Amino acid sequence: MLMTKERRPATRTLRGWAISVLQETSAIGECEEHGWTQDRADHHARERAVEVARDHLPAGFSAEQAVAEFQDVLDTIGDTCPDCPVGDC
Repeated sequence: MLMTKERRPATRTLRGWAISVLQETSAIGECEEHGWTQDRADHHARERAVEVARDHLPAGFSAEQAVAEFQDVLDTIGDTCPDCPVGDC
């Protein structure tokens, strides 16, 4: 008999969810050459991320927690790639 497992949610932590939403809204992205995550410094993308957070919160978290996690993620990501020469990113 074929046994199936119940699918787990793709994102298991608030941090992972926040990173996913920030990527989907283009608030953060990757250096095309090296793959480092970068803050796009796009105010409008950040606003879209907050709107998504308010509309599609993961279960058990408040909008304030989501916004705080966005800020924490953005605080840990730079706007340049550490492997690119200055000005190339």
